[in-house]
Amino acid sequence: QVQLVESGGGLVQAGGSLRLSCAASGSIFNINAMGWYRQAPGKQRELVATITSGGSTNYADSVKGRFTISRDNAKNTVTVYLQMNSLKPEDTAVYFCRLVRGRGIYEYDYWGQGTQVTVSS
Repeated sequence: QVQLVESGGGLVQAGGSLRLSCAASGSIFNINAMGWYRQAPGKQRELVATITSGGSTNYADSVKGRFTISRDNAKNTVTVYLQMNSLKPEDTAVYFCRLVRGRGIYEYDYWGQGTQVTVSS
């Protein structure tokens, strides 16, 4: 099993910054990728940014140039960060951390509990 613990959400004014953290522990081997997704009220969950085990990153067009995803590997944990700058009211959502590990029929998908980000205008 994998445990994902998110932190760093909160209320910020437009133009401000926040940094989200997602600490993964447990069976954190054969990780394919980790990432951040978000879901605003009444909308579907959408990809924000991902980072692969090789360090390749991918961003939603709406956050390119403003958000940066990074990863820190420690002995028993892996932490993924999302640095969010120049925040806009439309960035308001619950942000979820995701971890995918394994291959094929042995691929496993884990989600965090979510952290609220609210950007006021």
